[in-house]
Amino acid sequence: MKKIYLAIDRNAERWLLLVFYVMLVGTMFIEVVRREVFSYSSIWGEEIVRYSFIYLAWIGAAAAIRERAHIRIDVILNYVPNTIKALLYIFGDVVMFAVALVAIYWSWETLHVSWTFGSVTHGLRISQTFFLFAVPFGFALMLFRLTQSFLRDLSHLREGRAVYEGDRLFD
Repeated sequence: MKKIYLAIDRNAERWLLLVFYVMLVGTMFIEVVRREVFSYSSIWGEEIVRYSFIYLAWIGAAAAIRERAHIRIDVILNYVPNTIKALLYIFGDVVMFAVALVAIYWSWETLHVSWTFGSVTHGLRISQTFFLFAVPFGFALMLFRLTQSFLRDLSHLREGRAVYEGDRLFD
């Protein structure tokens, strides 16, 4: 059971990102061929690409939290001791956790209104809640990854180890 959890923990976002990316690229390719070769395009293709991109963005944000890969200005962090660095990362995680909670609340409200009134997409004519669910789903994943990051930083701080900073783009 622990192996399954570790595999999901390591690769869940990767697999979800792969699925939505393949769906986005495949649908876009089909729509370009249809438009250029057959002089015909569909509205459903545009919607699938749009909603796949939305899911990609929110799942990718959660994956970036796991790897600490969000864009940040870390010049100051190079000059402070490890304890201050860990405390700054913990503070950032707590602030982002609060923002994510507020975002989940308001995005869930939007989802609830869409569900209540039965709104559908224009092209696919399916419930819009499937696509509006991307925002609370993405923020829930972020909350999970932020909790992991917070606990990891806290244990590093207690043990006196260097805080995890993720990979750097330029060293």
